[in-house]
Amino acid sequence: MQNMEQSPYDEFALFHENLAEWNLEVPIPRVRRCHVVVDGLRQVSALMWGDRSPDMALLHGGAQNAHTFDTVALALQRPLVAIDLPSHGHSDAGPHGLASVTSHATDVAQALAQLLDGPRPLIGMSLGGLTAILVAYEHPELVSSLILIDITPGVNESKARHITDFVNGPASFDDFDELLQRTITHNPTRSISSLRRGILHNAIRRADGSWVWRHQQHPQSALVAPPTSDLWDVLGALTMPVTLVRGTTAGSVVDDDDAIELQRRLPHATIVAVPNAGHSIQGDAPLELAALLNHYCPTQQ
Repeated sequence: MQNMEQSPYDEFALFHENLAEWNLEVPIPRVRRCHVVVDGLRQVSALMWGDRSPDMALLHGGAQNAHTFDTVALALQRPLVAIDLPSHGHSDAGPHGLASVTSHATDVAQALAQLLDGPRPLIGMSLGGLTAILVAYEHPELVSSLILIDITPGVNESKARHITDFVNGPASFDDFDELLQRTITHNPTRSISSLRRGILHNAIRRADGSWVWRHQQHPQSALVAPPTSDLWDVLGALTMPVTLVRGTTAGSVVDDDDAIELQRRLPHATIVAVPNAGHSIQGDAPLELAALLNHYCPTQQ
């Protein structure tokens, strides 16, 4: 473990672990990090997969980063862009904190306008899904369809407490092992190798040897369940195809009432349940999620 802590972090050197863990025998496409200016001062960062213009865009959840979709992207073998939300990953801090759906949507829309070549499917998980709803409503010229991963406007503090309690834990950790152990306790069904990899992508080692989550470098880094009730009306006004992919285990934040309300607001929406997956479907069942994205996001001709 100590050798790992002292090795330089290379965010593109771990894809072979994703392939091995999920028995994927596919080539590793070209992946590069890019940054786009969103307001003349701040930058939003993203991972560009493949050599062609992206045919879909993905937004991660709160306190995560674009690498959460690595296994999904490898399985898809399609050009796509995975964006670091403001105050997350390698993006600059947003003006209103970690969980501001409104300001995130403004920044993401500006980023998508620069990164995409026309309207494309927008896939959003958790906080990224709430952000995606607002982007789709305010900028339908950027979004051809909307895929929500285990999120609806029915999320509230109670449903998300197991997530916010984990994220809003210690401000720093004395060493990597302490951070890893806390993450294992929170994700008992996930492999240690995947959790280790996730930490390397989502935390940084400081000069004194301690570790801190990347989002905790920024002010207003607490994760709270954002106000979402108004987003039901926003979601119900969308005219592009909408799909909800929900988890089925106790970790999911979507319940049956949410699914019923979504169907009431959007009778033609599609709802798909993924067995043995919780809130983080891209981590629990990445191959199933990739297959669903291939089905509901046809390749652009």
